[in-house]
Amino acid sequence: MKRVHLFVKGFVQGVAYRHKACMQARFRHLTGWVRNTPDGNVELIAEGKDENIAAFLIWCRKGPDGAEVKDVRVIDEQPTGEFVEFLVRY
Repeated sequence: MKRVHLFVKGFVQGVAYRHKACMQARFRHLTGWVRNTPDGNVELIAEGKDENIAAFLIWCRKGPDGAEVKDVRVIDEQPTGEFVEFLVRY
């Protein structure tokens, strides 16, 4: 199991990044959350199998149509198993 904490910078709000990220995470059986940040970026925490996290990171670096991802900062953390599913936080 792996856990990553992501900070996605760029034009990532107003393009359904959170909702598409949630769909991508659920498709890969990941748990965690995604939310917009006050500075116009997106923050995520995801937990799951290493290969599913790796595939999710590839998607996060591209994002949905209309997004312009400039940078993704990835912080590896210890998995906690605290999440039951992947959710959009408001």
